[in-house]
Formats: sequence, structure tokens, C-alpha cells
Amino acid sequence: MDHHLEQQAAETEKKAVKLLGMWASPYVLQVRWALAMKGVEYEYVEEDLQGKSAELLAYNPVHKKVPVLVYHGRPIAESQVILEFIDDAWSHRGDPILPRDPYQRAMARFWARFQQDKVRTDQEEEESIICMQLCVHQFE
Repeated sequence: MDHHLEQQAAETEKKAVKLLGMWASPYVLQVRWALAMKGVEYEYVEEDLQGKSAELLAYNPVHKKVPVLVYHGRPIAESQVILEFIDDAWSHRGDPILPRDPYQRAMARFWARFQQDKVRTDQEEEESIICMQLCVHQFE
């Protein structure tokens, strides 16, 4: 494939994949790393969690939070679900994100859910992010 066709394919992919996120969210970072591991081009939309966009509320009406991956206009919410989707949708690219062995895959899912459920609650995360935003704004 020549350089021009590769560039065209990347631009087409970028239009098909969009990530709604917030720069300080560890869950958004996980998704960004997974997309990078798979070499996926995407559009990134920074969200303000104090003034959530209509797009975020429309794409994630249940939880109303980031990250949200939009693939060909169809939204996928929740970071662990998004990571599994990325691994499946781009399985032909790079190494798998989760191990292929069923037991190892289950253990990886267990520890990922433990981290999400036990280490930090949603309210603590949102409070932490808002605090970081306020701190950043003070120094601008």
C-alpha cells in the first residue's frame, strides 16, 4: 500500500472512531493507551465534567460520564467494556490487550474490576477530577 492510500485509510478510520474523555481520568487514559497499542486513529473530544456536553449526555445517558468510545456513530461506555471492544474490533492489529488463555483472561478482568470497584468510587473520582481542574485553572 502506498503512503497516500495509508494516509487515506487512517483519515477514514479517524472519522469512524471518536473518544469523549477528560485529560485527568485514569479510565480515559486506559482507553487511549489501548487505542495506541492497536494503532487506531481517532478523534479526541475533551469533556468538561462540570458542564457536560449534549453529546456526552446523548451518548452515555445512563452514567453521564467519560470515557465514551463512539464507533461508526454507535457509543460504547464504561472503560472495561471499551477495552474489550477495542481488543475484539482490532484483534488483527498488534498484541492482544487481554490474555487469550481463559483463566488468565478471567484473572485480568478480576483485577481490573477490583481496581474500579474497590480502589476508587465514582464520587471520589469525580471530586478528584474537579479538584484537579480547579487547581489547573488557578495557575492559568
